[in-house]
Amino acid sequence: MDKIIEQKKGWRKAFTRRALPYWGGVLFVGLVLFVIFRSNSNTLKVNKEGLTIEAASYGEFADYIRVSGRIVPMVTIQLSPQEGGIVQQILIEEGSMVHAGDPILVLTNDNLDLQILNSEAELAEKENILRNTQIQMEQQKLDVRQNLLEYGTQVERMHRTYEQQKVLYKEKLIAKEDYLKAEEDYQLAVQKYNLIRERSKQDSLFRGTQIDRMQESLENMQMNMQMIRKRKSNLILKAPIDGELGLLDVVLGQNVSAGAKIGQINSVGSYKLEAQIDEHYIDRVIPGLMATYERQGETYSAQIRKVYPEVRDGKFKADFKFNTVQPEKIRAGQTYYLNLQLGQSEEAVLIPRGSFYQKTGGKWIYVLNKEGTKAIKREIRIGRQNPRFYEVTDGLEPGEKVITSGYDAFGDFDVLTF
Repeated sequence: MDKIIEQKKGWRKAFTRRALPYWGGVLFVGLVLFVIFRSNSNTLKVNKEGLTIEAASYGEFADYIRVSGRIVPMVTIQLSPQEGGIVQQILIEEGSMVHAGDPILVLTNDNLDLQILNSEAELAEKENILRNTQIQMEQQKLDVRQNLLEYGTQVERMHRTYEQQKVLYKEKLIAKEDYLKAEEDYQLAVQKYNLIRERSKQDSLFRGTQIDRMQESLENMQMNMQMIRKRKSNLILKAPIDGELGLLDVVLGQNVSAGAKIGQINSVGSYKLEAQIDEHYIDRVIPGLMATYERQGETYSAQIRKVYPEVRDGKFKADFKFNTVQPEKIRAGQTYYLNLQLGQSEEAVLIPRGSFYQKTGGKWIYVLNKEGTKAIKREIRIGRQNPRFYEVTDGLEPGEKVITSGYDAFGDFDVLTF
């Protein structure tokens, strides 16, 4: 027997299968309306009490940075031995006052002693060779002089014989051959005599040049000997200036090489300030800029005397000199905070410094609405900064309130509701 199905009426009809397409259409229209009318920004609810909120203001921006300066001696001289050796004796401890020429430590070097002995032996040998050569040359000089005397006498004898033979030949008392032979003997004797004289002259020049060279060689050996003996004196390390022995990094028995840095001497009474500055300011920090600092309630000024171009670990070094009066009773190692003036003060829109900058880099910030019920992300442009304020060049008006505390907990949300 067939069962009659009763059709649903009223509100029940909305839950039938035939009504499903209509429900789908309603949901689609609702989704479209949601997409059209919903806010384009994502929102995060936060607790307003945990935030730092500051108001932008219009005022004078002081273009300065705050850096930490350390007192260091104006002159620091490194202690390095000119000769290597083993530390035999330490005469002065670090921290003591020294005067120029005071011995600080004593080294020993057996190799240097051996070099001195070898040089002395070589010098003595050179001196003996020079003396023997001088004796030989003096003997040769005497031999040449003796030959000159002998040949001079022989020339005189030959000349007399020649003159006698010449007279006899004119009187035809001797043969012509005897006359010619006497003439030839006389001319030969004159030529030999002239040759001996020329040889004597050349030998004299040669001996003088050779002796000068050997004498020069001997003097060089003596100078070398003096230098080696001076090296011996360099085994005693002495203070180059008056000052404080700030560091002496050696122990007894230590083998120290020549040129090694083993200590330093600091000048006393003349100091400077040495500061490490962030590399962000390397193009703006130049010699001549002024800085101020406080000590025991008094304000002092300093001036940059030198900027080092090398950057290490994101910082570069600059030296300051005391511009007016050097504070009394200062010591190396003391630290002061310097306010370094980078430029002239100007009127600008200012916001207090805050940790938001670490997240945004100064490119955007959360700005509160007039009601103070929410904060909206806004692009801004930050120019210069000092220890208290950021200079806002675009994106903010005086009086607007911003969040200056950290943004790490906000993620990428565009709107914060309180």
